[in-house]
Amino acid sequence: MVALVEVDGEVREMVFLTNQPEWSPQTITDLYRCRWQIEVFFKQIKQTLQLVDFLGNSASAVRWPVWTALLLYLLLRFCAGLSQWGHSFTRLFALLRSALWQKLERLSWLEVYGTAGGGGRFLGTPQQAYLAGFA
Repeated sequence: MVALVEVDGEVREMVFLTNQPEWSPQTITDLYRCRWQIEVFFKQIKQTLQLVDFLGNSASAVRWPVWTALLLYLLLRFCAGLSQWGHSFTRLFALLRSALWQKLERLSWLEVYGTAGGGGRFLGTPQQAYLAGFA
């Protein structure tokens, strides 16, 4: 089956192998696009949220980390939507994880992070850092 697909702003002809020859090429490409979004979703959960190791083989040992990762994913996407986050999901996760215990208002910090409006500031000072062995 041959379909015209837009790749990087350029329309290209692609050949798809399918066992549903009666379906239209548009239907096949739409299904593939939806499936790709699902693959990206699971990749983000597995890699970014580090959902790879489980504590056991029982249904409960697998269910709790999966539900926790899904809840965290939902909260991060919600924060990204509120702050109109324009960067990657991985960057959002790393940024919020690094600032988790800092005293700052996270939503306004995300709104100005990486924009011309300025960057977020931590409320701590270098003098507050404790480095053992340094005088």
